[in-house]
Amino acid sequence: MKQSSAIKTTYLSILSSAGLALLKGTVGILGNSYAMIADAIESLTDIFASVIVLIGLKVAAKPADAGHPYGHGKAETLATFFVGAIMIVSATLIASQSIDNINTPHELPKSFTLYVLAGIIIFKEASFQYVIRKSKEYGSSPLRADAWHHRSDAITSLAAFIGISIALLMGKGYETADDWAALLASGVIFYNSYAILKPALGEIMDEHLYDDMIQNIRQKAREINGLIDTEKCLVRKNGMQYYVDLHIKVNAFITVREGHEIAHRLKDHLMNAFPEIADVLIHVEPQEE
Repeated sequence: MKQSSAIKTTYLSILSSAGLALLKGTVGILGNSYAMIADAIESLTDIFASVIVLIGLKVAAKPADAGHPYGHGKAETLATFFVGAIMIVSATLIASQSIDNINTPHELPKSFTLYVLAGIIIFKEASFQYVIRKSKEYGSSPLRADAWHHRSDAITSLAAFIGISIALLMGKGYETADDWAALLASGVIFYNSYAILKPALGEIMDEHLYDDMIQNIRQKAREINGLIDTEKCLVRKNGMQYYVDLHIKVNAFITVREGHEIAHRLKDHLMNAFPEIADVLIHVEPQEE
């Protein structure tokens, strides 16, 4: 269910990015603004990024098999890495072209580009808010990356708006203001790519990131009769799901069967309470006192 909803969200991202890339490129050429053309490049990379997110989500949705007993969830994290890499490439292209344009005399941009940019900024920020909300709802790192791609697009559009405004207000001698804006936007995209890649690296390295979830698991475990306490609790993320390793303490003088039943009741209890948990591996420790 989560995967299918996330996939629908990604299709919407692809369609919106394709339409905006065409609009920005056309307006940028007609309006003599490289900042808008750079913005169009950013939207084109959004399309490729969203396609990669889509592939990652579809692969991650495949059930576990003999070769992948924990499922295919890591495909989501790999997709996030690809999105981050695409953002770095697009930022590099924008920065390079901006520097070339700064050193090349050209005409002032046209004023009508500002009206188009204003609408784009509002639309892209709304897209960011929608996709980031969905990424939190589904716990999806590639959707989060896709959301930040929308925010990067909004930022490049805002930079273009500011640069073109300066160029038009100040007039001759300030023709490169929108090129400087595009250069600044490339720096923002570089930073956003880092913000995307850092947590993705944590996921793929099974970094300890889930203190709140562990606390909730411990509290919920105490509701099981026969369980004295919890000991170790380790959580790792695989796609949109979590795998838990939990050590529990039970009375040392009960039978193996009784300890086994306590563990099974606890597993069922936790998986009902936390639908995002795919599996719980429970190790039983004897408590003699």
